[in-house]
Amino acid sequence: MPASDAPPPSRSDEPSRIRTRAVDGEPITTGRDKPRRAGRLMVRREAVDRQMPSRAGTADERLLRRSRTAFLDSDPWRTLRIQAEFVEGFDALAGVGPAVTVFGSARVAEGEPVYEQARELGRLLAEAGLTVITGGGPGVMAAANRGCFEAGGFSVGCNIELPHEQWLNPWVDLGVEFRYFFVRKTMFVKYAEGFVIFPGGFGTLDELFESLTLIQTGKIKHFPVFLVGSVYWNGLLAWFRETLLAARTVTEADLELFTVTDDLDQVVRGLLAFVETNDPAHASEEG
Repeated sequence: MPASDAPPPSRSDEPSRIRTRAVDGEPITTGRDKPRRAGRLMVRREAVDRQMPSRAGTADERLLRRSRTAFLDSDPWRTLRIQAEFVEGFDALAGVGPAVTVFGSARVAEGEPVYEQARELGRLLAEAGLTVITGGGPGVMAAANRGCFEAGGFSVGCNIELPHEQWLNPWVDLGVEFRYFFVRKTMFVKYAEGFVIFPGGFGTLDELFESLTLIQTGKIKHFPVFLVGSVYWNGLLAWFRETLLAARTVTEADLELFTVTDDLDQVVRGLLAFVETNDPAHASEEG
């Protein structure tokens, strides 16, 4: 079994206690026997196929599927489920301190440079007193959670229901599983002081562009967004300048909403500077 799939060692200050628990108290376990959490319902992995045929799709797919009787049969009730998922997510994450959301590919393997770089960032963020939030899955997400956990920080995973199940990686202290992407995205933004984005695919790009859109339109404060891996991002940046900027669909100011870097120390310094500047404002808002 790969080392990254094995349960992590207990923290030295709690060797005999269960390290992680779900929102409603159940231990978060790893491996084949881990229950599948849907809201407050726990279903064992091997029972999922018996409970719901695969043709039923994910919660997002069922929500968006057209049906002549959907409004009468299910949609009003589904809104209550969505509301409950928001409430549960807010309740779970409300006590998390200053946090940074880390995105990146789920397909990166342990030992690859990007994995080790994300793991190192998780360590640096933990040592700086910042919570690490990821999508809770494998690859870059697991690496950032792992680095944070190993350094004694607080590690959060916001997982998502997918057609091919994505289970929480074993390096989270607090794991919350969501049915709906838009609810999960809200948690990433609401509880983060900044985003760090490693190389990734469509999902990573989706999070990148959503964060930039929210900042550009003033829907959220202008928090720092770091793209780590200049070689990976250079082609996209060239397209921004040669196509978008040339067509005047973005401005020079829009291209300053993010920072591209390979320097993890620069990332941590930028995030800490933002947190130190904005924490008093956050405290007064909460008051």
